[in-house]
Amino acid sequence: MISITHEIPDVHGNAIEALFDATFGPGHFAKTAERVREYSTSIPELTRVALKDDKLVGVCRVWPISIGETPALFFGPIAVSPECQGEAIGGAVTQASLQAAKEAGWTFGCLIGDPKYFCRFGFEIAEIGQVQMPGPQDLARVMLIRLAVSPDQPLPAGRVTFPRDARRAEATQIRYLQRAKAEG
Repeated sequence: MISITHEIPDVHGNAIEALFDATFGPGHFAKTAERVREYSTSIPELTRVALKDDKLVGVCRVWPISIGETPALFFGPIAVSPECQGEAIGGAVTQASLQAAKEAGWTFGCLIGDPKYFCRFGFEIAEIGQVQMPGPQDLARVMLIRLAVSPDQPLPAGRVTFPRDARRAEATQIRYLQRAKAEG
């Protein structure tokens, strides 16, 4: 049976990092999305993990960012254990994280991903030039979503940066930053 809960860094942190390695390999630190995350601190209260028989098998990490002057959230990495792929776990943790973000009052979200997959959750492909990522990126994969705002609210635009107060070192981020620098 699969259960979904928020991340507890001291309990889930190492298993999340192992899942990222198993899913994406060591090359994931070279991606542009990592430039967004490397100086930020994830939000465990909004991050959702999937547990199967108490083993972590899925995660949707959530990070505070700014798009221009607008506070927003960055969703990802979204990962599912290879032996559990195809069981709708990725969708479940993504939807649970989006719902938690809405309930917490966040207005916008962003991710880099496959439009065929993420449009079903309400993400839209950003217009060319609308969002500037901190590195090269296939612009057809940069997506935005409205969370706790009306559907007619304009989506944010501008350069993606991390919030100035995001350098708080949480249990999972200390390890994350050390690994990113060592493998980057």
